[in-house]
Amino acid sequence: MVFSPRFAYRTVMFRLRPHDLRFPPVEQATPEGLLAVGGDLRPERLLEAYRHGIFPWYNEDDPILWWSPDPRAVLFPDKLHVPRSLKKRLRSNAFTVTLDTCFRQVMEQCAGPRPQYPEGGTWITDDMLAAYTRLHELGHAHSVESWQDGRLVGGVYGVALGGAFFAESMFTRVDDASKVALVKLVTQLQAWNFRLIDCQQSSPHVMRFGAEEIPRLDFVNQLIDALNIPDRRGRWMFDEASDSERAEESG
Repeated sequence: MVFSPRFAYRTVMFRLRPHDLRFPPVEQATPEGLLAVGGDLRPERLLEAYRHGIFPWYNEDDPILWWSPDPRAVLFPDKLHVPRSLKKRLRSNAFTVTLDTCFRQVMEQCAGPRPQYPEGGTWITDDMLAAYTRLHELGHAHSVESWQDGRLVGGVYGVALGGAFFAESMFTRVDDASKVALVKLVTQLQAWNFRLIDCQQSSPHVMRFGAEEIPRLDFVNQLIDALNIPDRRGRWMFDEASDSERAEESG
């Protein structure tokens, strides 16, 4: 994320009702991308949000804020670019990479102290942690873990619906650990015929891997197509085929 939820959200007129899962059209979002305020994080609402290209992001002392930025940063799996230095890292097998072995722990690590939160804050609140852990238990949220000497040193988590993966956050404790996890994830999603990976906002990090900004309308239309693919629900595991070999061929 490159914007901050700390601004005059009270100017947003659309407030979600407790028993109504509907969101306003994404075109009604503010220039910053803020669409609605309030509601809750129960699975039904979260999944409804993601199906329409909307996601929650807020600070702990704010109400829940729902976003749909324009433009949208998207990584198409077949356009993955792997930098040369990272290809060498992949070939070295410095990390063991797994899927869905410790989802909550990955989220907790993503919520820990990081350079972009020097004051110690995080947008992954206790409520967010509980809500996405529940999505994981229901088979909709997934994690990728990088291990070194039996220690969790990097990871990525997000939500999957149809042929779309909504990347939420990543962390690293060792150089390249999260990058390796991301590449392994993207190459596996490509093998599973996923159409897009939502990166939400652009950053030098995701753009380095081939992400691009597209208009929100294009993103929504491509998301609609991706949702026509059946859900890959439940615990994920890597295919037996060598995803590292596919990664080395990318970029």
